[in-house]
Amino acid sequence: MSGYTRVLSSESLTDTSVYNESGDKLGDIEDIMIDLPTGTVAYAVLSFHHGFLNMSEKLFALPWEALTVDEENEQMILNVPKEKLEKAEGFDKDNWPDFADPTFQRNLYSYYGYSVSDRMAA
Repeated sequence: MSGYTRVLSSESLTDTSVYNESGDKLGDIEDIMIDLPTGTVAYAVLSFHHGFLNMSEKLFALPWEALTVDEENEQMILNVPKEKLEKAEGFDKDNWPDFADPTFQRNLYSYYGYSVSDRMAA
């Protein structure tokens, strides 16, 4: 056993701070989307802090596999290069994408270097 928690409530992860691997604070987890047929986490929704990347009102869907929980510091680490994130397509709080659309899923996972099948294997 690794000594780390294997199960956390979605409420305990919502509003968790997200940092990149360089230690820059990117924002917070806004929401966690569950794939109901599989019972797995499909995406995390990240809200950027005002001023970061000049995108104060944007939200971003991220593959769950791109995030690592840092229990010791009670934060999450996004394992995506900053340049990739700067070019990512976001959405606003009043116009969420259709997370159930298979094309959206494939494009999102592919953009961040993952496969939708990675989610099923996790």
